[in-house]
Amino acid sequence: MKVSLIMRKDIERIVSMSELMGAMEDAFRAKAIGRVQMPTKVYVTLPDGDFRTMMAYIPDLDMACVKIVNVHPNNPGKHGLPTVMATIVLIEPDTGRPLAIMDGTYLTGMRTGATGGVAAKYLAKKDSRVIGMVGAGSQARTQLLALNEVFKIEEVRVCAKTRRECEGFAKDMQHLGLKIQIKDGVEETVRGCDIIVTTTPVTRPLVENEWVEEGMHINAIGADAPGKEELDPRILNRAKVVVDDYEQACHYGELNVPVSKGIFKPEQIHAELGEIIAGRKPGRTSDDEITVFDSTGLAIQDLAAAALAYRKARELGIASEVELL
Repeated sequence: MKVSLIMRKDIERIVSMSELMGAMEDAFRAKAIGRVQMPTKVYVTLPDGDFRTMMAYIPDLDMACVKIVNVHPNNPGKHGLPTVMATIVLIEPDTGRPLAIMDGTYLTGMRTGATGGVAAKYLAKKDSRVIGMVGAGSQARTQLLALNEVFKIEEVRVCAKTRRECEGFAKDMQHLGLKIQIKDGVEETVRGCDIIVTTTPVTRPLVENEWVEEGMHINAIGADAPGKEELDPRILNRAKVVVDDYEQACHYGELNVPVSKGIFKPEQIHAELGEIIAGRKPGRTSDDEITVFDSTGLAIQDLAAAALAYRKARELGIASEVELL
């Protein structure tokens, strides 16, 4: 039985951000109309991080998948490895046989960035021009790539733990031709922005309520496990809050701490992103609204991204094959 092996270097070459954004819209729409199976992700805690398994089946894609992904914040400094690493196994629904094994590290970052771009498309002001990036890691890069597909960006502000991180971000993103300003602090980065993107692993809020003005949109990306939060919870009580998944957001996302403390109630969530894409609930309805997208990461995103990579690799004849079974 032959199984396709698809390497990161090939995925980087054949899958574009615009294609991934289209795939994410389709996946979230399918979720909203009940055309997916997606069990809750399972976490295993390790001495210096964790790993989780994520599974999904989308009948319209005629594919299923399992992703194994770790989060080890100390990896870059201690081991010279990425914080997040992932492997995806694509499965043929009719037989259960593995179709492909592929690198999921790059796809995980790209599909998360793509979803942030889709969320901003529906929730941010259409004339958004100024972007504030809190955090300057790999996810900040993919978020900006996606936002650049949607908006005519005039200014990007960025802050992180060190200026060196910000300089690396600016260098890596200079190919977009955008004006990137390195800021010394979060307040200076946030005030006056149209869109704010937070991509940090912190457990105490970085973005204060007083800095957030009417009309802003926030992509809250960093909180993906219990105890993590990036936003002053008072922001959530002022905002139209949209999540990728109701249950995950309340247990693992930006909402997890405010919900556990009774500061924010689950019934205050306006919608899942898929409900807005499917036209079942409205997105932004006023230029004065504050909107927040709480991203936790779903297996349907991995499946949609992996299916796209698999089909393109097969079409182009670049998927290696091995006799695995």
